[in-house]
Amino acid sequence: MVCFQILAAAIGAVAVVLVLRLWIVLRPQDVRLRESLNLLVVAGSGGHTTEILRLVGSLSSAYSPRHYVIADTDEMSSNKIKSFERDQANRDCNTMYPQYYIHQIPRSREVQQSWFSTVFTTLHSMWVSFPLILQVKPDLVLCNGPGTCIPICISALLLGILGVKKVIIVYVESICRVETLSLSGKILFHLSDHFIVQWPTLKEKYPKSVYLGRIV
Repeated sequence: MVCFQILAAAIGAVAVVLVLRLWIVLRPQDVRLRESLNLLVVAGSGGHTTEILRLVGSLSSAYSPRHYVIADTDEMSSNKIKSFERDQANRDCNTMYPQYYIHQIPRSREVQQSWFSTVFTTLHSMWVSFPLILQVKPDLVLCNGPGTCIPICISALLLGILGVKKVIIVYVESICRVETLSLSGKILFHLSDHFIVQWPTLKEKYPKSVYLGRIV
């Protein structure tokens, strides 16, 4: 009985510490000016990659280096990223463009995959994602809805909870989402530092979101 009480007290203490750390990580932080920002971009298949690359194209060279994360079966996004970075570098040969890297992680969920098995594939993806985030230690994570962003963003949160580094998470909901959030959006709405929507109807439903008009 005494051992059970000690164990329960220990678990309770750990839970309190984790909740406190999560509160510290999620609360608004003072913005500090930096010469460069280590950027991690989560790209998904199809339209997600096209939209996120349009966003990256509007960023200055101060967002450097750029780390792209894609699913290990997403060859199309890899080709799009390489083509995008090549075009960016060729625009002005006299300008120093950021270095970029492409990282692959297991896909969280395949099309038509059952929700039950998705739990295990997402956990596997997180198992690979956290060491990657720990290695890269990004200042900012930019994502827009592919399932791959869930394990990446949770890993970024863990980095802050463990006291390693506070990572800013910026989520931009896809332009295709007019009245409802995507599943990724519903999950990350409460976990991201900045949640951006592109339609006024979503702003009305989610007052804490940021509406900047169409940005992609």
